Amino acid sequence: MLTEKFFDVIRHEGVVSIVSWGHEEPHLTCTWNSYLVVTDDERILIPAAGMKQTEANVEVNDRVLLALGTRDVEGFNGYQGTGFRIEGRAKFLTSGPDYEMMRQKYPFIRSVLAITVDVAKQML
Repeated sequence: MLTEKFFDVIRHEGVVSIVSWGHEEPHLTCTWNSYLVVTDDERILIPAAGMKQTEANVEVNDRVLLALGTRDVEGFNGYQGTGFRIEGRAKFLTSGPDYEMMRQKYPFIRSVLAITVDVAKQML
């Protein structure tokens, strides 16, 4: 599901916006493309130092939206830059092999946001 263009985008720096929602209005937080780790089964792992509101929302509703991109990868029709909209289901990990691997890479984390991708659509 995740295309080579997606992997090209996350090899370049850019912002990743993460939208979650529980009982209240949507919540937006951000991270960087360089923090995304994609597993062999195409889950996206994101180090979480804060993200407490996102975690509270995911406990109520595991649906999340991500928007990410970079100007450094050519998009459709020669556009300078491209990005992706990701729809998926999220959970926070505090133990296990994925958590331990991420803790080695990012010792500042308290947990890992793990996203199972349902839809990945290239924008631009």
